[in-house]
Amino acid sequence: MGLFSYFKNEDDPKLSAQIAKERLQIVVAHERKQRTAPEYLPALQRELLAVIAKYVQIEEDDIQVQIDQQGNLSVLELNVTLPH
Repeated sequence: MGLFSYFKNEDDPKLSAQIAKERLQIVVAHERKQRTAPEYLPALQRELLAVIAKYVQIEEDDIQVQIDQQGNLSVLELNVTLPH
């Protein structure tokens, strides 16, 4: 049972529907956030990757750039997964 029971619950269809609804809400929220991101964000991510790659070998998936709104401020969040 274990892992598969997380994805499928035949005992309670209402519970399955609620879980599916919550997952869909997460996907929709993620898509909305991507739509409101500034147009320059992908270019910024590529340029940051190029600069970091001069010093450390990383892949495109190892860097994530995100802009969050906090009141009237925009906060640039940069996450880089570096090799050991």
